[in-house]
Amino acid sequence: MATHLHILLDVSRLLSVAGAATPSGIDRVEAAYVARWLAGDQDHCTFVAYSPWGYFTALPRGAVKALHAALAEVWAGGEGGEAARAEARRIRRACVAWLCAGRGRDRLARALAGPERCAFLLVSHKAMEKQEPIARLRQAGALFVPLVHDLIPATHPEYARPGVTQQHLRRLATISAQADGIIVNSSATAAALRPHLARREGQPPVRVAVLGVTPPDVAAIAGEPPYFIAVGTIEPRKNHLLLLHLWRDLAERYGPATPRLRLIGKRGWENENVLDLLERCTVLRGLVTETGNLTDRHVAGLLRGARALLFPSFAEGYGLPLAEALALGTPAICSNIPALREVGGDVPEYLDPLDGAAWRQRVLDFARPDSRARETQLKRLARWRRPRWEEHFAEVDGLLDELVRPRTARPRFEAPVRRPLSEPATLTVAARDVVAG
Repeated sequence: MATHLHILLDVSRLLSVAGAATPSGIDRVEAAYVARWLAGDQDHCTFVAYSPWGYFTALPRGAVKALHAALAEVWAGGEGGEAARAEARRIRRACVAWLCAGRGRDRLARALAGPERCAFLLVSHKAMEKQEPIARLRQAGALFVPLVHDLIPATHPEYARPGVTQQHLRRLATISAQADGIIVNSSATAAALRPHLARREGQPPVRVAVLGVTPPDVAAIAGEPPYFIAVGTIEPRKNHLLLLHLWRDLAERYGPATPRLRLIGKRGWENENVLDLLERCTVLRGLVTETGNLTDRHVAGLLRGARALLFPSFAEGYGLPLAEALALGTPAICSNIPALREVGGDVPEYLDPLDGAAWRQRVLDFARPDSRARETQLKRLARWRRPRWEEHFAEVDGLLDELVRPRTARPRFEAPVRRPLSEPATLTVAARDVVAG
């Protein structure tokens, strides 16, 4: 672990989801970053969050550690899950009260004025559109290093909720104007990001750090008829409509012999046609099952027992469900889009997300117990290597190393100049003023 920088790690996302039963992909990423820096020397990391008063401030390390432990228990789905969820909510309330009271500013000021250079890591998209408080941290000497998960609201506004496209464009404007280095989860995300950096003189370095996957060690859920599984929020870009129309066609052709489809994920937005099929299409009853929230272990067990993961998305920044399925040894049939090819390599069956006939053919093939195509994919899958968090953080450390090299080694990019340390007491006051605005 790199120790040449003092890390200011934003945990605003974990605070906001403390009451949720299941995490999103971005929640998992922020939790992995917290776990990584909790395992290190406390003198090299300060956990921060965005205050309702419009600035970032430090949180007590003990509170962050307790919140992380409670959320891990909730997401794992153990017997103590409900008690852990109540504990997570209690910690969130205490942290919000801490933020509202304006506490933690001195602690952050001391980190900014300390002997180590600071790097502010913002690894969710939360509060990334807030340019001014991020600028204050940079003015106090911190390098700004965001993690960009996707640009879908900007590149595919037709799939975004109202207002999200403009919000995401503001996030990208913050990154373009202020980022000293950028982490992305895939080469596909990097390619989509580059046009938004084009107007900046001396572009910041962009480092691809593939997200790690650590699947639970669970057995397949037995005793069910052959089934397929789709994992993800029910929203237009996930293309659930293709699957439901396909299953209606299969049900009319094969009746009770139709393989089952399990949809795992909460309901999103602008889904009127999908919800009509789920709620009113009588031929799908008993064949298609929708489940909003399941624990990680339950989802892993369902994935292990599935004939295949179905992933017909129109757009993805990374494709975490695909990585999770392959890590569990489950075949996949997915869209032929760059992000999913980057995750799956030559393993999955790649199809056009608009080619319903091809999806029908593959589903019927994979549903057979003697499917040669499925067996062939399993052989390819044996050579697939799951991405690990250790590799992700090695890339992150490499980027941080690059940012603190002597300026002569990085002619195309200049980091903000840190304030001199000749007057520590004065600097502490100045840093506090910058953080508090």
